[in-house]
Amino acid sequence: MSKLIRGISKNARFWVIDSTELVSKAQEIHKMSPTALAAFGRLITAGSMMGTNLKGEDILTLRIDSNGPIKQMVVTASSKGEVKGYVANPVADMPLKSNGQPNVAEVIGQGTLRIIKDMGFRNSEPYVGVSNLQTSEIAEDIAYYFFTSEQTPTVIALGVSLNNDMTVKSAGGYMIQLLPGAEDSFIDKLENKIKGIRTITELLDGGMSPERIAKLLYEDMESENPNDLVEEYEVLEEIDSIYKCNCSREKFYKGIVTLGQEEINKILEEENKIEVECQFCGTKYKYGKEDFEENKVN
Repeated sequence: MSKLIRGISKNARFWVIDSTELVSKAQEIHKMSPTALAAFGRLITAGSMMGTNLKGEDILTLRIDSNGPIKQMVVTASSKGEVKGYVANPVADMPLKSNGQPNVAEVIGQGTLRIIKDMGFRNSEPYVGVSNLQTSEIAEDIAYYFFTSEQTPTVIALGVSLNNDMTVKSAGGYMIQLLPGAEDSFIDKLENKIKGIRTITELLDGGMSPERIAKLLYEDMESENPNDLVEEYEVLEEIDSIYKCNCSREKFYKGIVTLGQEEINKILEEENKIEVECQFCGTKYKYGKEDFEENKVN
């Protein structure tokens, strides 16, 4: 499980996550290329943090549709820290950038980011927010969405680093959102801090925990005392974020019967079975003629 903390201070609320195990599990399932892994790892890390804003059985979906080789990425998250997702083209890859980093922007290309919030109310449509990708680096695009669609100034950092054998070395992120009426002095110090600290993967590779990273974000660089903070903050919750798919044989069966009895019989005559695979976790389900013998479909 990956560790996520969320907290609050006078002027902001924040999230920090070490998503290394979460992204590693996603790679185990989807077997992505290095560039696709870097892109999807960022998106699922962001989804995990954003999902903690939900209540009860609400579900959040992040969806990127683009003209780049990766084509589409989807992540869904719950308030319980459970996330899952899929990549349309997991083998999409690009040469490294000149600085040696994965070329996430090129593998994604131009496109749109959709934020879908399903509040779980019967007979109600989910809320859908859409914004154009600005840089296709994901972090900046989510920050842009928050600012333009929800009028919430947001700082977000996401990252994935790989070992020489292309396994996940570290993955994580942090997100800071200003509260209404945030003081200019806090904003100035926050901007300076973000410019001055290392990347999230460097912090994690250096052994920093989410709690230590949160403290780093609030440390006052202008003070001679290393223990001084820009302002006091409180960690509200610690959550175990896990990759979890809620697919089941029954759910896929219900989907199949919507095809109608005639179409089901046609497939069974041609294939002697119906086989489906969950795009989120790769689980396969097989159905034979006996599974539909008592099924009455109009």
